[in-house]
Amino acid sequence: MTSTERRYDIDWLRVIAIGLLIFYHIGFVFLPWGVFIGFIQNEEPIQSLWNPMSMLNIWRIPLLFFVSGMGVRFAIRKRSWKQLILERTRRILIPFLFGIFAIVPLHLFVWQKYYNQDLSYSIQLSHLWFLANIFIYVILLSPLFFYIKRNTHGKISRWIVKLFRTPLGLLFIMAVFVIEALLVKPEVYETYSMTWHGFLLGLLAFLLGFICVQTGDIFWKTVKKWKWVILVLAVVFFVFRYLAFQLQAPNYLKAIESNLWIFSLFGFGYRYLNHPSKTLSYLSQSAYPIYILHMIFLYVGSFLVVPIGIPTSFKLIMVVLITFAGSFAMYELIISRVRFLRPLFGLKN
Repeated sequence: MTSTERRYDIDWLRVIAIGLLIFYHIGFVFLPWGVFIGFIQNEEPIQSLWNPMSMLNIWRIPLLFFVSGMGVRFAIRKRSWKQLILERTRRILIPFLFGIFAIVPLHLFVWQKYYNQDLSYSIQLSHLWFLANIFIYVILLSPLFFYIKRNTHGKISRWIVKLFRTPLGLLFIMAVFVIEALLVKPEVYETYSMTWHGFLLGLLAFLLGFICVQTGDIFWKTVKKWKWVILVLAVVFFVFRYLAFQLQAPNYLKAIESNLWIFSLFGFGYRYLNHPSKTLSYLSQSAYPIYILHMIFLYVGSFLVVPIGIPTSFKLIMVVLITFAGSFAMYELIISRVRFLRPLFGLKN
């Protein structure tokens, strides 16, 4: 991998992770506890949804943090510290602030209306907490990142390369997350939003994502070589969690399983997705604005569909269609075309 090569597989994994996140949020409408975490809840749940959602839940957010750290490593190839902070301010901080003041209150209005509550303007992080964490990580870790960049052949870089020449590098990453789980002892491992566990786990994934790219081809060749073994192990850990613990395994086992899924995705992505396409070009640009927008259309879709007397499976399909169709239409017809809106959703003019 040359220093100027674009990694299309990482772009794909980012798009896929955001897409899965949207499906995951839609699932809460059809689970019996959806209303308790702020979603409009369908009266008849689809209990079977929780099994695939539980499988996704332990790696979908860590994967995004990994990919975000990798993105910073690519970004600083041609940027100074000031340029990186300015670029991330435009790309992350401005959309975050705009989102919590102008986007999140809209879907909260829909929730209040559905449950006959008094309409009130409320500023909350909601699904945008992820952006706040990413911006903080950039500020905290930039000194270390630029030190490593300036000392490409220094002791730290040489140690990283040596460690990742074998699967020991993957074991090291897993050990880091196991230690975090044992020390922090989160009540629920999958609770990432606005918790110290979520903040520290994201910080570690962000840092280790940067380090994985720092190794050059070494990390990627390892996950590519062992991808099938890692995938089988991930499936085994999930089945064990399902059968032995009814999905509520000890946190250290969830940490291991999470990393196995992520490593397998990196391996298969590097093997099969590292090539350009028009679809990827479009989705890479649209995924971020749609991530910011999707909760509005999810709540509107739930508001319109949940009260209808049709089978629950049809309701699920309709909410999915409204969420994605509304988000893409809003992006394509308005956000991407209105110049002053583009920066508010992280797009370049």
